Amino acid sequence: MIEVQKIAELTGHGNPIFTAELSQKPGILFTGGNDKGVVEWSLKDNTFIRVMFPVPASVYAIHCPEGYPYMFVGLRTGDVAVFDFIQQKIIKLLKHHVKPVFDIKGITPKKELLVASEDGSVTVWSLETLEILHTIQVSADTVRCIAVSIPKKHIAFGCRDSSVKVYDMDDYGFITSLNEHTMAVFSAQYSPDGSYLLTGSRDAQLKVWDTNSSTLLQNIPAHLFAINNIAFHPTRPYFATASMDKSIKIWDAQNFKLRKIISREKGLPSHMLSVNKLVWDGDHLISVSDDKAVLVWDVSFGD
Repeated sequence: MIEVQKIAELTGHGNPIFTAELSQKPGILFTGGNDKGVVEWSLKDNTFIRVMFPVPASVYAIHCPEGYPYMFVGLRTGDVAVFDFIQQKIIKLLKHHVKPVFDIKGITPKKELLVASEDGSVTVWSLETLEILHTIQVSADTVRCIAVSIPKKHIAFGCRDSSVKVYDMDDYGFITSLNEHTMAVFSAQYSPDGSYLLTGSRDAQLKVWDTNSSTLLQNIPAHLFAINNIAFHPTRPYFATASMDKSIKIWDAQNFKLRKIISREKGLPSHMLSVNKLVWDGDHLISVSDDKAVLVWDVSFGD
């Protein structure tokens, strides 16, 4: 039996929060959204630390790749700001996209960074030189999200045209298109072992795909509205989904059964508007929302 308790509410954002990311340094969280800056929080005592740096436009993505002293911040302008933790300043803008950047993911074994944009392309950058290496024209329309499986050596891109495009991680060759969703795909995540891919869409459906056969294993009507994010627990066989329907749901990652709903309807002091991003910090689940709040939940799995 999963029990959930809200242990903190981090306030300070004046506008909707779109994204959150743990720092490479334990106990630190970064958040960004419609405000004029990226915010740093302490998860040790759940307090505001500082506004890291001002931004000229909304922040849709933040990524802190393991083993590198950088934070990459994807902006509505199409630029990606590179903040260097050692120099404590923005050292570069990755300039290529002229439409919003929606997701950023590192492939650290390859020392590369992927940037997805509304222009339908994904750019590949060197984490060493911060120079552009390739451009993958994934779709005629927006690429909303990126999922990477190091064990499977697959990358999946969720697209506004309702498709999920799968590519080879090594050479960025196209593998297949998964076409079962009926609306834009907002979220995608590979299982830790790479055996299956989860995708969540504006159609409110959660789909489970076999990565060997590229076939649909299961369709789950998971939410009432768009599924904005999917996050696997770092060590336990569970994942969580966040939705525009204001709820967070925790699922069994082996049989895909719903195990817990976090929402006001369930009597929990949860978000009042769309939940946009989830981050696990051990057994703590952090959620950010259009309601301007960052909530920290203690999840006890009863084992």
